[in-house]
Amino acid sequence: MREIGSAEGLQALQNEILEAVARGESLRTIMERLCLRAEAITQGVICSVVTVDDENRLVALAAPSLPESYAAAVTGIATGPRVGSCGTAIHRGEPVCVTDIATDPLWQGFESLVLPLGLRACWSSPIKARDGRVVGSFAFYYDRQRGPDELERQIVATCVHLCAIAIEHEEVRSRNHRLAYYDTLTALPNRVHFNDAITRMSAVPPFDFGLMLIDIDHLKAINDTMGHGAGDALIATVGARLQAVIGDGMACRIGGDEFAVLLPDCTQAAQMRSVACAILAAMSAPLDHDGHGIIPSVTIGAALAGEDGEDAVTLRQNADFALYHAKETRRGGYVRFKDGLRTSMTRRLQVRRDVDQALTDGRIAAHYQPIIRIDTDEIVGLEALCRMRMPDGRIASAGEFQEAMLDPKVAHRISGQMLAAIAADMAAWRRAGINFQHVGLNVTSADFQKGDLVQRVVKALERVQVPPAHLVIEITEQVFMGGRKDSVARTIESLRQHGIPVALDDFGTGFASLTHLLDFPVDIIKIDRSFIAAAQSSAKSSVIVEAMVGIANRLGMKIIAEGIETQAQAEWLQSMGCRLGQGFLYAQAMPAGIVTELLQRFGQKPDGPPRALAGLVATAA
Repeated sequence: MREIGSAEGLQALQNEILEAVARGESLRTIMERLCLRAEAITQGVICSVVTVDDENRLVALAAPSLPESYAAAVTGIATGPRVGSCGTAIHRGEPVCVTDIATDPLWQGFESLVLPLGLRACWSSPIKARDGRVVGSFAFYYDRQRGPDELERQIVATCVHLCAIAIEHEEVRSRNHRLAYYDTLTALPNRVHFNDAITRMSAVPPFDFGLMLIDIDHLKAINDTMGHGAGDALIATVGARLQAVIGDGMACRIGGDEFAVLLPDCTQAAQMRSVACAILAAMSAPLDHDGHGIIPSVTIGAALAGEDGEDAVTLRQNADFALYHAKETRRGGYVRFKDGLRTSMTRRLQVRRDVDQALTDGRIAAHYQPIIRIDTDEIVGLEALCRMRMPDGRIASAGEFQEAMLDPKVAHRISGQMLAAIAADMAAWRRAGINFQHVGLNVTSADFQKGDLVQRVVKALERVQVPPAHLVIEITEQVFMGGRKDSVARTIESLRQHGIPVALDDFGTGFASLTHLLDFPVDIIKIDRSFIAAAQSSAKSSVIVEAMVGIANRLGMKIIAEGIETQAQAEWLQSMGCRLGQGFLYAQAMPAGIVTELLQRFGQKPDGPPRALAGLVATAA
């Protein structure tokens, strides 16, 4: 029997459904309630609600009075012009009333879905969103051949409106959830989602999962040289390949170039290593972007829950330590956390914090080691070396905070402060009429990767009106290895075109220094101190040094010997044809004030007799 007073029944139905939407109940629960309430105020009617997926296929949302087999059979059927009442109504965007399912052509091929259930007719009405999209259909099934009466039309009109409200509300909620918990570029779970997942997985034993933290290598270089579109394509590709490899694992994008992978049921280090190897192998295939090939490369640090930490914070820290270590020692590879890494990385992080604070406080200073003309003992140039004044006044050499230079941001800030200090000192020497040829500034891969080295140097020299030829940019082979070959070559060429000489430091210690002389022409070669120390006792080292001097002379490059500590070494180098050197025989690195006095006394003069420097520095200091 129908509920007394259809108007009251409809009002009650409407209030109940709207309250359920406001409470945030699930869409399926709301739609099932709507169907049951509508059936209660009609006679011989069974209700159903279907929606459509992204491919315009039916999804049975609610049919509480029909068997589950009906919903399973309907779901996945593509909408179209002859797909029963519901599929056709969605396709047409208008109501479809079939009074005899057994004979109507719209149901041909689908009648077996409902006739065995005793259903003979179906009236389906499209559900439309406010923007006109058809998002589903609401249907009345009848147990006899008939169409709707006037009351049923009122009920369906109300139900269709309520369905539209509930479905649109779910779309907004789903969209907000996706924005809150998923990355828009890769469609992977984001940092918030990852935090929730790892907290849940580490809340109670057993701790049976693995954690990987993954960084994309050289993403900034890709953005700088090929544009952010290429960088975005690289990020999306890495995300897709990660998800394809890890099976039941969860890949998340937790930062610009950072991903995390959670591996459930992973209890053995070998399992985690196997997945890491698969990830690295998956990255090797080139990515084509606008006709340019990009080969993705990632570095992986990992920790195993239980063995490497039980709570989420510790586990993430340890995976971070492993990733930092991998980036410093095994770029493009995989490192699992080991106990010693925590102590080592904690020390490194403390050093970085100390240097950061020194940079902020202005306690980074330039000291200078003279470069000497060996045959006359005159100072012809200087190498600027970084020093850090500690809070207690002690001066720390670069070796004590070398680990901090592995951080590109720290290295870039240090070179910036050193550049400013050197430019100011050179300007002061020029104003005082003190003669010097050049000052060398050591730069790192970070300065090349940043992409602004030439502009920084030129502006710093212009600001103090120092000619560019007075500053030498010193680079090591690590600079070549740490950046894109073409980008490094362009930067070196640009420096030289601006009149800024370039020196290759620590020559002879790298893997392929001679090759680099062909790819990256420089003005000065600095022979590493290890060859000078061994030359007189090792025939091989002696031959190598002699060959280096000959190569430099033939290529029209100046050559400077580093680490000269004895007069015998100086005399031997002079006999080899090497005219310039530096080392403790002449002077250690000293503050600008002391170097100013040395330049005044022992700097190379346009004319006049040379004056010996060796043995007199201690007095000057």
